[in-house]
This record gives sequence, structure tokens and C-alpha cells, in this order.
Amino acid sequence: MTTPADLLSGILKDLRLTEGIEESRLRKAWLEVAGEFVARQTEPVSLRLGVLTLRVLQPSMRFHLEQMRAQLLRRLKQKLGSKMVRDVRLILG
Repeated sequence: MTTPADLLSGILKDLRLTEGIEESRLRKAWLEVAGEFVARQTEPVSLRLGVLTLRVLQPSMRFHLEQMRAQLLRRLKQKLGSKMVRDVRLILG
């Protein structure tokens, strides 16, 4: 027998509405870690299985972030926890 709370939780999860809270936390952490200039040229797209995917507007910014990947990852882990973010993936878009 399923409770209404279990059903609602499942529906919200299927609709990805429960991720909204984490998304706002992720965006805030990214702004703090990356700084305003970099954050304006990037966008967190998803966080799945510990892999943060960032959309980057410019190839030169992507190169810059690739060079800083280890430092960014370390700072994200400090902000969000080591289990939440295990890697960063950069895509142009």
C-alpha cells in the first residue's frame, strides 16, 4: 500500500520538481565559486550522478575553465559536499 506522501514524492521526482531546490543551491554555489564574470558566461545545465555539466558560451572561456577544472571542482566540493559533485563537464553552447 502506498501513502499519498509517497505518491506525491514520486510524481515530483518524475517531473524533476524536487530538483528545483537543489538547482537554486547549485546556481548560487557556482556563482560563488566561479565569480560573477565567469558565471555570466556559463550556465549549470545538469547535475547527474555527481557530474556537473556546464554550458560555456565561448571556446576561450571553455579552455580557461578546463585549465582551472581541478580548482573549480575542489571549491564546488567544499560548497556542496564531496558526494554531490565528483566531476565537471564543459560543453559549448
